[in-house]
Amino acid sequence: MTDTLTTDTARLEARISTNLHSMLKRAAQLQGRTMTDFVIDAVQSAARNTIEQADMVSLTLTDQEAFAQALLAPPKPKAALKRAFAQRKKLLA
Repeated sequence: MTDTLTTDTARLEARISTNLHSMLKRAAQLQGRTMTDFVIDAVQSAARNTIEQADMVSLTLTDQEAFAQALLAPPKPKAALKRAFAQRKKLLA
């Protein structure tokens, strides 16, 4: 996420219909804001929501139960994992 206090800027241009332009202008006026401020806030909110949804992991009830069970009773480490940890310990010693 970018910090809103950052002074670096970039330009964004978009061609929109006159109807959408009128709607954005009216919405901004209703909030007592400039159209630029209104659009930036709306775009930032939409981007944040999209990213949050993409980062969220959704599990079915069955998957949630399996995940919880794996945390509560993890499987015993296999021989290959034990060897890997032993090798790691030697390398870091």
